[in-house]
Amino acid sequence: MAEQGIPGRIIVVGTGLIGTSIALAMRERGAEVLLSDRDEAALRLAVELGAGEALPDGGPGTPADLAVLAVPPAAVAVTLLDAQKRRLAAVYTDVASVKALPLEQAAGLGCDLATFVAGHPLAGSERSGPAAARPDLFLGRPWALCPAAETSDAAVTAVTALARACGAEPAVVEAGEHDRAVALVSHGPHVVSAAVAARLTGAGDVALGLAGQGVRDVTRIAASDPRLWIGILSANSEPVADVLEAVATDLAVAASLLRDGSEEAATHVADLLLRGNAGHSRIPGKHGGDPSPYAVVPVVIPDRPGELAMIFQAAGIAGVNIEDVTIEHSPGRPLGVLELAVEPAAAERLAGELRARGWSVPG
Repeated sequence: MAEQGIPGRIIVVGTGLIGTSIALAMRERGAEVLLSDRDEAALRLAVELGAGEALPDGGPGTPADLAVLAVPPAAVAVTLLDAQKRRLAAVYTDVASVKALPLEQAAGLGCDLATFVAGHPLAGSERSGPAAARPDLFLGRPWALCPAAETSDAAVTAVTALARACGAEPAVVEAGEHDRAVALVSHGPHVVSAAVAARLTGAGDVALGLAGQGVRDVTRIAASDPRLWIGILSANSEPVADVLEAVATDLAVAASLLRDGSEEAATHVADLLLRGNAGHSRIPGKHGGDPSPYAVVPVVIPDRPGELAMIFQAAGIAGVNIEDVTIEHSPGRPLGVLELAVEPAAAERLAGELRARGWSVPG
């Protein structure tokens, strides 16, 4: 039985990463979940993972409390219209990362916007499909709600309850403002990451052999599914184009100044780097709070089973909370450097505990 205030019976249309993760999260909260997907293999896998049961061909019988449309932006409006004609649920929401265009298309098709709350959980991975889904995907993450003027308060309340049940932090945002915001913090950076990664297609062995954590960090999201992303970028084309033009201008100016080679030119390039520092410092920190200046404790670790678990156990014994982790592998050698981000006051305590247990901690 679902907890009080949480939708007790939901339908998830689309069993990709986001849809299946919502289904798994709601199952953990006791909800009955019915799943639908045109891809029979994806649907079967989601069912096998325990995300719910397949929606019968004849529909749910009586309407569910809520239907989640986990489909690409271009498919939201037609999927909503079909779901409403079939009376799948009392309330509907979607999870597409673009909001203005699907809302405009839904209105044009004559969808009932009173029962629809456009939504976007800002969580994900470069991996896709139900196999990558996890019930904790949304913990502490923002979940944008973009109701239309016609949307009822009851519908907003139901979708807000869904977001909170998944562990997210719901935030009501106007659709156009949402699209401009995600162009700046998500869609534009994805294209920039892809552009950097594309330079590597012609790289020689020397360059690739020298690749370190920096290029991995910058290009990580470039590994995402291009088919998914072309749909997102096409649906949010104008805001994304604005971001890319601004970035391109900065890069073109920097390139021109670097070719100039003068001391004055270097000063202007330094200004871009300083603005980068300033922008990075504004990214919210843990749990959406102010950014924290963590100390980094480097640890040389051999590549063998159980090593990470023992290091985390040592941190627990020392009473140190690990805020973030990165691993830099050593090319051609069975070891790497683990970088543990911790509160500055705890850094020396952790380093001492690790050294006492035999690990090499530089510095």
